[in-house]
This record gives sequence, structure tokens and C-alpha cells, in this order.
Amino acid sequence: MMNTKNKIYLDYAATTPIDDEVAHYMYQILKDDFGNPSSIHHYGRKAKMIVEQSRKTIANYLSASIGEIFFTSGATESCHTIFYSCIQDLGVKRIISSIAEHHCTTHTLAEIQKKFPDVEIVLLPTNKVGRIENDVLEKALKKSDQPTLVSLMHGNNEIGTMHDLLSIGNICKEYGAMFMVDAAQTFGKYPINVNDCNISFLTASAHKLFGPKGTGLLYINSNNIIKPLFLGGSQERNMRSGTENVHGIGGFAKATELAVANMESRQQSLKEIKSYAKEKISVIPNVTFNGCSDKTMSHILSVSFPPSENSDLIMFNLDIAGICASSGSACSSGVEHDSHVLQAIDHDPKRKTIRFSFSHFTTKEEIDFLAKTLTDLANR
Repeated sequence: MMNTKNKIYLDYAATTPIDDEVAHYMYQILKDDFGNPSSIHHYGRKAKMIVEQSRKTIANYLSASIGEIFFTSGATESCHTIFYSCIQDLGVKRIISSIAEHHCTTHTLAEIQKKFPDVEIVLLPTNKVGRIENDVLEKALKKSDQPTLVSLMHGNNEIGTMHDLLSIGNICKEYGAMFMVDAAQTFGKYPINVNDCNISFLTASAHKLFGPKGTGLLYINSNNIIKPLFLGGSQERNMRSGTENVHGIGGFAKATELAVANMESRQQSLKEIKSYAKEKISVIPNVTFNGCSDKTMSHILSVSFPPSENSDLIMFNLDIAGICASSGSACSSGVEHDSHVLQAIDHDPKRKTIRFSFSHFTTKEEIDFLAKTLTDLANR
């Protein structure tokens, strides 16, 4: 499907190339179904039908009702909407999250702390594999009877560790807390039932599952009535004004449809590739792997390399070799340091972490070349 032009792409957790079938469907919408969904004539009705059918496709995957699905520009907008709406409309006085969340959560919560000083922000520590402990969450919930929102990632985008949505949802239900799930990395890759897991809100982005960038979703349980952040033409049932991104929404639904239909085969392929990659890379002396060995996403492998004269140049040399991956470091004023996620799991900052993320298109031949390149770099 994809033409990498002699590059090996191992950064699927950052974004995915658009699926050919998705791109073709979106082009058809752009070319033939260009109407405004708010118009009552033929073209408007056709566009509206595409939006609503897309809503149904995604609702079915989540076991939600169609009235609980809203389309946005992406998971970041969706997360921002929920945090502010919960405070302003649902009376939330306390938000519990973790120190290893995505920046769309941590940065927004930091801003909320400035704007709403009466709202308590609780960031729970993680264990050594990047997961919060359920008893720590329970202890935090017991401390106050204030209206509370618990916000956690389903799967960590840096190290792959997954939370158990069912157990956390049950804990939140027991203590009367709302539960928000950042499903950006897991949507379409794993079964998610918002009812069974007592999920109040869920966010996701299309570009993580071979769909288009700039399109996301927000699931809002029908028990939670919030006001829109955007005002105007009352689109998305008054929740998000602005003419709908019809081709993006259609592409999101088509990507979801393909992902769900092929979920089992894709997961099997990913598990085999990840296992193969760990086997090949583990022969390099003193290499370790960050995150969890069991409850983990099958498309992410976080590799920690020992300190050496060349360790800081691993990313540069991988790029020169035509391998696309992500660093586990952040850069401030030209000085690299471990990301907040690696700091949360007490990763040794002297070591260098690289995140390799795979898809069902990743081949063993690509992994062989990666392993050889890493081995050559280690032996320099």
C-alpha cells in the first residue's frame, strides 16, 4: 500500500500513512459529495448522510449510541473540550490523572491550575512500567467527595504500557467519579466498550489508524450534559459549530471500519513483528526495554541503549540509514533530557531511548536491517 521511497518507517505511533481505500473514499467525497451538510438540497442531504453514517460506524465500534459521538479536529481538541466543560458545566472540582500522560493532558491541566485555582489537580505516580496502581487511585478517590474526573491514557504513546479500562472504570463508578479515556493510540486496534468500562468521555484521532490528519472524535456519555466551546451554526447537535469536515469524517469512519474488520489479523502481525524486533535487538550488549512486558500495545517498542560516545547520535545515524523512528528525549535550549514519561518510570537519563513503532506493513526484512544498523552503531 505505502511507498516509503527506500525509507523504513518505524514511527507509526506518531502518525500513519493514509490507507489507499480511505484516500480513494475521501477523494470521492471531495469530488462528488461536496455539499454543506446543513443545506437541505440534494448535495447537502448527501453530505449529511455521510456524516451520520460515519457517526454510526464509530458508535457501533465503541458500543455507544450515535447521539454520543461528536467529531472534532483531533484528540487534543477533544481532551481540551472535556477538561474545561467538566469544570464549567459539570461542577468538577478535582481532576485525577497521572504524571505520564500525553502533553495534551499535562499541558492543559497545568493551564487549568492557573485559571481555576479552586480546582484540585492530582497527578498520580506510575510504577516502573508506567502504569498507575489501582490501590493508589482508590486512595486518591477516598480523600475527597468533591465532584471528580479521572483522566488516563488507555495506552502510553511513548512506552506502550496499557491501563485496564474495565478495572479503572469500576473503581471510578464505585466512588462516583467520571472517567475520561485518551484512546489515541488504541482506537481501532483493541476492542473498547464504553458501557462495560463505565467510560464517561473518550477521545481519539483518525491519523493514528491510517485515516486523515485533522479529524478526531469525542465520545460523551449521554448522562453528561455539557455546553459547546464553539458557537455559531449549531453543527454537531449544537456541540461544535462550524461546517463539518465531511471528507475527513468519512475517512475516519472508513479507516475505523477497515481497522475493526482486520483487528485480529493486524494484531497477530504486530505481535510477531514486535517479538521478532525484541529478539533481534536484545543481542546488543546492555540494551533494555522500557514499559510493560505483558499488558502492552503490540505496535510500540521502547528501547533503552547504554551510555556511549555514540549514543547521542543514534537518532541521527538511523535517519542517515533511512530509518524513521522517535527519540525518547526532549530538547530544551539545546540540551537533551529524558521525556516526562521516562522520568516517571525512573529511566536512567544517561541512557538513550528510541521508540520504534510498527504496523501490519512492517516486515521482518525491515527489522533485520534495523537490527544490523543498531549493531553496527554499537560496535563503532
